[in-house]
Amino acid sequence: MSTESLRLEPGQRALVGTGVRIALPDGYAAFIVPRSGLATKHGITIVNSPGTVDAGYRGEIKVTLLNTDTAQAFDIAPGDRIAQMIVMPVTRAHFIPVDELPESVRGQGGFGSTGYSNDDRIGR
Repeated sequence: MSTESLRLEPGQRALVGTGVRIALPDGYAAFIVPRSGLATKHGITIVNSPGTVDAGYRGEIKVTLLNTDTAQAFDIAPGDRIAQMIVMPVTRAHFIPVDELPESVRGQGGFGSTGYSNDDRIGR
């Protein structure tokens, strides 16, 4: 919930306090995500979604909201629900430096390299 009043003009972003502080146990993280209703009805989203809160953080959770609507401002009042928090267990990976990586089906293919072929993109 928002702890402050503010107006987000079209294209504007702002860091908004929630008043929420948590103590997650080791092995867990919280992820702050947009509310679908705000996104659909008003174009309000979170800039760095999902925002990640790790188990060691003890400060106030704040949300960087962005108004993607090109024409309408959006007003926020104290108590407004502005985001959602998902708490999940997380696995810690232990990385080992190597000189070469094993082969994979995808290899070094980057953005757009899976799920469709060049023929799909040109309508064949």
